[in-house]
Amino acid sequence: MSAVASAAAPLMVDSHAHVWLKGMPLVSNPRHRLDYDFSIEQYLSVLAEHGVDYAVLAAASPFGDYNDYTIAAVKDRPRMRATVILQPDVDQYTLAHMKRDGVVGVRLPFVNMPELPDLTTFEYRRTLRRYADLDWHVHLHLDGPRIPQVLPALEASGVKVVIDHFGRPDPQRGVDCEGFKLMLKAIERGRTWVKVSAAYRLGDDLGAVYGRALLQQVGPDRLLWASDCPFAGFEGQMTYQRSIDAVTAWVPEGALRHKIFAENALKLYFA
Repeated sequence: MSAVASAAAPLMVDSHAHVWLKGMPLVSNPRHRLDYDFSIEQYLSVLAEHGVDYAVLAAASPFGDYNDYTIAAVKDRPRMRATVILQPDVDQYTLAHMKRDGVVGVRLPFVNMPELPDLTTFEYRRTLRRYADLDWHVHLHLDGPRIPQVLPALEASGVKVVIDHFGRPDPQRGVDCEGFKLMLKAIERGRTWVKVSAAYRLGDDLGAVYGRALLQQVGPDRLLWASDCPFAGFEGQMTYQRSIDAVTAWVPEGALRHKIFAENALKLYFA
């Protein structure tokens, strides 16, 4: 990854990508069965090819809380960070050690759950307080219609919140989806960010619609570009360059683009 940005190669931060090895243990009924390697070395090569300077790895939900490879991939790499998947009983000493190794938050892959956990229990309130004390964020992956079931409790806990993939609005309701509207209000309160990522999972045209609505209603300061590389389930249909182009199509050049592709992520993950 390049050390400095230039006018020809502006600074970029990929706020969401995955790495794995095919021999890693899968959870029961995984969202995707990943039977190939996408190693940290392969990902670094992709970043170099596209001039991306910094990156944040997201633990991939098929591997549950087997975070070993993700943490090893970012440890001792100062231009990389990670979010991990954890059970809510992890103790503070373990969390502090993970922070030293480059972990900056915890991914909540609730989109996989038919029934959502009760975040008002002591177990979750204790855990969310520990995340907040570490200045971590929770990285929420959930379909938009169900976001209202968990976002108020997350906000009440004091932890920072980062929401995946435009908040995955109900495609029938779009920007009128209750989860999308609640997400907008949370962004306005200043402790919630949203990744403008994986439009290919929602419908490319819808990604542009949601992105323009976000810019119009809450501005650029809490928006984060991310590739979602290596595009699990869409490997033959999606490319890294398309993940960039899908956002530059609706983000004007200049200060707005710099915020969404670099500045916001640097402040959130690397400050």
